[in-house]
Amino acid sequence: MVLTLPVLLLSPAVQGLLGLEQTLSFPGDAFVLWVLATVVYLYGGYPFLKGLRGELMKARPGMMTLIGVAITTAYLYSSAVVFGLRGKVFFWELVALIDVMLLGHWMEMRSVMGASRALEELVKLMPSDAHRLTPEGEMVDVPVQELQ
Repeated sequence: MVLTLPVLLLSPAVQGLLGLEQTLSFPGDAFVLWVLATVVYLYGGYPFLKGLRGELMKARPGMMTLIGVAITTAYLYSSAVVFGLRGKVFFWELVALIDVMLLGHWMEMRSVMGASRALEELVKLMPSDAHRLTPEGEMVDVPVQELQ
């Protein structure tokens, strides 16, 4: 997330929106933008690229596939533009998507871990013995592991 602000400020679309094209542009700025976006793509996008690979290996595409394909497409197309293809770069969209998805992934993992801890606490409250009624009508204590 630290590299998001420099990528935003170096992006032609954001510069145009803020009226800072003349102020923030310099020779080689596209290459600097590409380097920063590459770091974000490889480091920040790693969980999604790893998830993409795992989902494709299992032939079960899901959310990681969608995000992985989106960030890879934005990165490859924008890289091609930096190195000569005519078009516009999408690096600020790339880093913004990665940031938002990482934040969502972190929040999801945090809630899952909280739920796991709560379940562990509930398991600790379970009794080790249960009362079983025999066919004769007697109440017998039996270990929970013996129940089916």
